[in-house]
Amino acid sequence: MAVTKEEISMTGFAIVAYSGDAKTALMKALENARVGKIAEARKLVEEANQSIVEAHNEQTKLLANEAGGMDMDVTFIMVHGQDTLMTTMMLMDQCEFFIDEYERINKIEEKLDMKN
Repeated sequence: MAVTKEEISMTGFAIVAYSGDAKTALMKALENARVGKIAEARKLVEEANQSIVEAHNEQTKLLANEAGGMDMDVTFIMVHGQDTLMTTMMLMDQCEFFIDEYERINKIEEKLDMKN
C-alpha cells in the first residue's frame, strides 16, 4: 500500500502553515522583546512552539506510515514544508537567545538609570 502524492502534499501544506504561524509569532516576540515586553515575548515563543509541535505531529503521521512499510513519493511541497519547519525551529532557538539578551540589556539599563 502507498500514501498518495495528494496526501503527502496535504501534509506538506499543513507543515508549511503551522511553521508559518510559528514564524509570525516569533517575529512578533522579537519585536515585543526589543521594546521591553519580555513576558509577552515569551508567551509568543510558547505559541510558536505549539505550532511547531503541530507541524511535527503532521510530519510524524507520514514517518509512521513509512516506518510501517508504506511506499511514499516525495513532493516539492513536502520538501518545502520540511525546509520551512527546520528554519523556523532554528529561528525559535535564536529568538530565545535574543529575548534573553534583551532582558539582560533592559536590566542593565534600569540599573544605569537608577544611578543617574
